[in-house]
Amino acid sequence: MFNLGRKKHPLLGIDISSTSIKLVELARTGSYSAGMYRVENAAQEPLPAGCMAEKKVTDIEAVGTVLEKMMGRVRTKAKHAAVAVPGSAAITKTIAMSSALSESEMEAQIQIEADQYIPYPLEEVNLDFDVIGPSAVSTEMVDVLLAASRRENVDNRVAVLEMAGLTAEIVDIETYAMENACALQLARIDEGLEAKTIAVADVGATTTTLHVLHGGIIVYTREQNFGGNQLLDDLQRRYSLSREDALKGLNQPESSPDNSAEASSNLLTKRVLPENAQTEVIGPFKEALAQQVSRALQFFYSASSFGRTDQLILAGGAARLPEIADLVEQRLGFPVQVANPFEDMVLAKHVDRAGLERAAPAMMLAVGLALRGFN
Repeated sequence: MFNLGRKKHPLLGIDISSTSIKLVELARTGSYSAGMYRVENAAQEPLPAGCMAEKKVTDIEAVGTVLEKMMGRVRTKAKHAAVAVPGSAAITKTIAMSSALSESEMEAQIQIEADQYIPYPLEEVNLDFDVIGPSAVSTEMVDVLLAASRRENVDNRVAVLEMAGLTAEIVDIETYAMENACALQLARIDEGLEAKTIAVADVGATTTTLHVLHGGIIVYTREQNFGGNQLLDDLQRRYSLSREDALKGLNQPESSPDNSAEASSNLLTKRVLPENAQTEVIGPFKEALAQQVSRALQFFYSASSFGRTDQLILAGGAARLPEIADLVEQRLGFPVQVANPFEDMVLAKHVDRAGLERAAPAMMLAVGLALRGFN
């Protein structure tokens, strides 16, 4: 939303979340069929504790250092990036304006009238707008989306990128980045689903955000205080593990008869979590996750005219838990699948396919931001 430059060069999508940074770089393949994008780079790096608070950057130097190290490892010449502020840190408002106005005239009028819509002094916010299309109010009007966020929310993210030698070209809002990524997912599932009601539950470290799309457009968003950190806390407490070991235990793939190489690797790797962790801790967490999603959907139904959901997409790190989609589907009674925005993409030779597939559910926002380079 906050366009800080003009884009006609490779754009990195960089998602700065509560506990990690995710980076994605995409390129066109020249084909508009399946596989129209190629993954040039994808990376994820944990952030040190205490440098983020409620999705806000509180230690620019610490976050910038992590991103700088990531940039040193990825094979990219890109120097421009898109980042996003949380939806909770932004204000959006759709207003009707005369279609006869030029872009500069709209900007001037918005600057004059913005204090009607923004509850902060204008000098304390970054403000941007985008023409959505014809307005239902009048044929001579257009709907304009107005977006604003406190200046520190934008400036801190811009400063992080600058530490890594990057230019912030776009500062988006997470809701719209997710909508961008969901467009890929919906097109792959079934073209007809674009006219249906699709929910996306993005389970982060500290919050779960429910987005509901209808006709491919997000019509509802709600955050709940529930996330993967609760699972890590429980594992640490019950089995006296460090945070690092608890996370390592969750990231260890289950051995599988269908993947002998991976199974052999697991036999050589000491299991961090005891065998009963699945029933004692991980199972109850998955049940709690299903309950939280169900509760969030009930809030949606009560606050809207929608009475049903056609499908749920699970995103975020917790979506990688074994059989989580099946369990949630049983509880909700309609189809559930795990997000994978890379499924129909081709990969550059140096990109690790297995690692990318494991990380995929948590990379939706980063993909949505990278796609802004093609808008």
